Amino acid sequence: MWNNEQGEFVRYKSGFRDWVKADGSTQFVPEANRYHLYISLACPWAHRTLLTLQLRKLDRVIGVSAVEPVWNANGWYFSDALPDHENGQPDLVSVYRLADPKFNGEESTPVLWDSKHKTIVNNESREIMRMMNTEFGEFVTGPELAPKNLQPEIDRVIDLLYQPINNGVYRAGFATQQAAYERAVREVFSALDEWEQVLSKQIYLCGDQFTEADISFFTTLIRFDPVYYGHFKCNWRRIVDYPALWRYIRRIYHIPGVAETCNFEHIKKHYYGSHSEINPTGIVPTGPVMDYSL
Repeated sequence: MWNNEQGEFVRYKSGFRDWVKADGSTQFVPEANRYHLYISLACPWAHRTLLTLQLRKLDRVIGVSAVEPVWNANGWYFSDALPDHENGQPDLVSVYRLADPKFNGEESTPVLWDSKHKTIVNNESREIMRMMNTEFGEFVTGPELAPKNLQPEIDRVIDLLYQPINNGVYRAGFATQQAAYERAVREVFSALDEWEQVLSKQIYLCGDQFTEADISFFTTLIRFDPVYYGHFKCNWRRIVDYPALWRYIRRIYHIPGVAETCNFEHIKKHYYGSHSEINPTGIVPTGPVMDYSL
């Protein structure tokens, strides 16, 4: 990531964009125990893919390795407690360099790894989610999260969420000039206000069915009050101040398989402990106390 001359946060684009295809049109075909998912439990983008993996019950055929929560001088790293189960590497950048020895960018999570070709298939969360929902059908026993008839609407909603909300909290938090921060935070809350109205009339973003769009919204919302409100200065309102959004987040949290993917210790340690330019002391706040009961 970097900031432009206006102090606006600019996100790097994902560099690995191959696809697993069930029709054999790529070298990556769905097979049991061939693919491995690298994640950070703190990262909302990685959380999307972990949720999809869990809900689709693909954890039986796709392995997972999680990095330590705090980004240090070597970036995302593994430890004895959280090892790289697939390649035995000390940090995630080493995994990237197994795929591309010349890699010198910023390693990110999630990463979908192919153990057959010893390379990264993809490191774009949205595409990894869609692969898990459309290309691993023979292994899936969980619910459909991207039915073909809803995919255009799912994609439209995810597009609408991305810039003002999913990326908007980062644009506010990492802004280095006042005007850039204020533009971003206005967009965050203007969009939240709009989705509050939508979700006051329907259960999920695309109607009555829980989909990829809801996963994409949930992983930002679940982090909002614990970290984005304070750490990223998105403090006009909390999610608990939005009746429909608060009801929505709690409903999703209670879907079987969701709560166990929400690691608030990792989330708070990462944001408050990794961004020294925002929180130079590295102190992790003890609150807020969150109650997700229905």
